Amino acid sequence: MSATTLARSESMREFPPSIEAASSAPSAGPSISRKAVAAAVAGNALEFYDFVIYAYFAVYIGKTFFPVAGEFGSLMVAVATFGVGFFTRPLGGVLIGAFADKVGRKPAMILTVTLITVGTLGLAATPSYASIGIAAPIIVVFCRLLQGLALGGEVGPATSLLIEAAPPGKRAFYSSWQIASQGLAVTVGGIFGVTLSLVLSQEQLATWGWRIPFLFSLVLVPIAIYIRRSLPETHGGDTERSGASIVGAVFRKHGRILWLGVFATASTAVASQVGNYMVTYAVQVLKLPAALAQGSVLVGGATTFAFALVGGLLCDRYGRRVVNMLPRLALMLSIVPLFMWLSGAPGAATLLTVSALLAALTAVFGTAGLVQVPELLPIAVRSTGLSLVYAIGTSLFGGTTQFVVTWLLAVTHNPMAPAWYVVAMSAVSLVAMWMLPESRNVDVSR
Repeated sequence: MSATTLARSESMREFPPSIEAASSAPSAGPSISRKAVAAAVAGNALEFYDFVIYAYFAVYIGKTFFPVAGEFGSLMVAVATFGVGFFTRPLGGVLIGAFADKVGRKPAMILTVTLITVGTLGLAATPSYASIGIAAPIIVVFCRLLQGLALGGEVGPATSLLIEAAPPGKRAFYSSWQIASQGLAVTVGGIFGVTLSLVLSQEQLATWGWRIPFLFSLVLVPIAIYIRRSLPETHGGDTERSGASIVGAVFRKHGRILWLGVFATASTAVASQVGNYMVTYAVQVLKLPAALAQGSVLVGGATTFAFALVGGLLCDRYGRRVVNMLPRLALMLSIVPLFMWLSGAPGAATLLTVSALLAALTAVFGTAGLVQVPELLPIAVRSTGLSLVYAIGTSLFGGTTQFVVTWLLAVTHNPMAPAWYVVAMSAVSLVAMWMLPESRNVDVSR
């Protein structure tokens, strides 16, 4: 028996008999309408919109709340604060993921929208450091922690609901709307960025213009809560189990899948954050106009939306593993030449092309990873398990990416630093993904 076969066999031993003997049986959960899918991903899009626009306006947020000297000083503190939000994701994954497995998916999804709204309101309304002093960065950090807590618990319940209620043979496509909705959030953020960069002066943008996208999202919150109240419930939960017992079961019975999932998520988290960082990279390193830099966000978001759906269709047709691995390998081999081209000839064509290719490949393998891990977990712990994989993976790797990249650029003055970081994390994820078994024919109703 080969090492690979042995590794895959050992992985499957972690599943209960009903999962090990899985076939292509359809899900037993309730049928989900297109309106319900839209409700699930609309809330997800809103939450990711709130979370990622901080990254888009990091330069201006840094100058507003973190008056640190030096070209990269306030920016490094700002992106470090952005990363702080990632470190409450595991806590959100534990608390809200277990809550969803205990009482149901829908209550957990309403809770996450509410929490991130409070965090967004705080960011939008906090006065500058010049106005209230040290209280300003403290409030901002607290808001980031609250947003991270909400997002840590968002992905598990929402993705579990989509997978459990999807028609036979379409689980990957239905779950792909999670990534697609994130692309939609990025696109809307890009539209705001481009529009504000064109309409407002640099002084206006730095003083108050960056707050507008945060305020806009607050208008949509009541709509998101209302439509989530109409979602179907795919798992009634088990109120007799404690949250601690649910989390313990994940680590005790499915620890191998949990940690392989975390390392498989590494390149997805890093590549996504490098994509978000392209605005700062274009302005700070390539010295390109702010409007063009924000345009890269728009292109990346639209590409993510389209290729996430493509990834879902490919997963349903060819299986999860192949769609997980081949695009990761392609990104690993192409990212350095792409950044060499971009740094050697910075401009609209190179920036937008690199942003589009990075987003396309990340969306395809990100979709495959998002469906494969929860399919390998039983329904009783699926939300908690996926929440933990996503939260830990994005905290360890995604949460540190912008700070690490900014630090590497400041220390080495090498514009290739982001590309080499993606290469390293891609290698880690490929090894982990190779050890995960195929999940296309697993019965997710048990």
